[in-house]
Amino acid sequence: MTRMAATRDGYGQALLDLAGNEKVVVLEADLGKSTKSLHFRKAYPHRTISCGIGEQNMLLVGAGLAASGYIPFASTFAIFTERAFEQMRNGVARPNLAVHLCGSHGGTHTGTDGSSAQSIEDLAVFRTLPNVVVMHPCDDVSTRELTMQLPALGKPSYMRTARNKTPVLYDGRENEVKIGKGIVLSEGNDVAIIACGVLVSESLKAAESLAEEGINATVVDMHTLKPIDGQLIDDLVAQCGALVTAEDHNVIGGLGSAVAEHIVANSFAPLEMVGVPDRFGESGQADEMLEIMKISAPYIALAAKKAISRK
Repeated sequence: MTRMAATRDGYGQALLDLAGNEKVVVLEADLGKSTKSLHFRKAYPHRTISCGIGEQNMLLVGAGLAASGYIPFASTFAIFTERAFEQMRNGVARPNLAVHLCGSHGGTHTGTDGSSAQSIEDLAVFRTLPNVVVMHPCDDVSTRELTMQLPALGKPSYMRTARNKTPVLYDGRENEVKIGKGIVLSEGNDVAIIACGVLVSESLKAAESLAEEGINATVVDMHTLKPIDGQLIDDLVAQCGALVTAEDHNVIGGLGSAVAEHIVANSFAPLEMVGVPDRFGESGQADEMLEIMKISAPYIALAAKKAISRK
């Protein structure tokens, strides 16, 4: 039986694991229980700063701490990180200060909170900022590993985590998880499915259904959207000749756009993008949302066939 866990739990655990580094400090905007930074707060209250419902202030407090030699980790809901875009831009990214921002509860998979709380644009928003590394891991293990690597990064980052539990893929494979390097989860020569976040496990399901029809798909977890793993994309173009991207994010500006930008400038292949079809979400259960948005495994499989037909 596959272990299930939420990526936000991996983030919370990583903060505790990093506590031995006394430069690590944690910032909250009244949502530590939801983002899972509360575990650090309980253990190290003197190294945790509550900024109240003040995301803009939280980012600038983080900037001041980073400029003073600390390593600040700030978290809130993904939708509320967007309130602090100007501060992330001018206070953090422009001076290239290593503030690490985590946006939890991203995407339509958040479900019953409804469209006002479902951030479908966060990855696009932060991908536009120079100096900022953008990540969307798929399980608690990779979230923990990527978060653990951030103190050595030396530049700002944005990571999206999710509320709901997803299949754990990296138990025992922790050493494969590296910022900026996609991970090949299954091998095939007919089509490559490049996914991030909650749609990685859906892409593996799609690959299984395609295999029953004699179509062999490579599935890649592209947890880092920026910098994108261009070498791996080039290898997939050479190996498969057709690509699909899958993300719980607006089809504009996220993983699909990042892959498209790379292939039009390097080695080209037909690309089908599976993502939220440029619309807002609605209130529903997590799995219902994947169906409503047409981003679940069957739709990924259909996109794979379409990409192959365009070779």
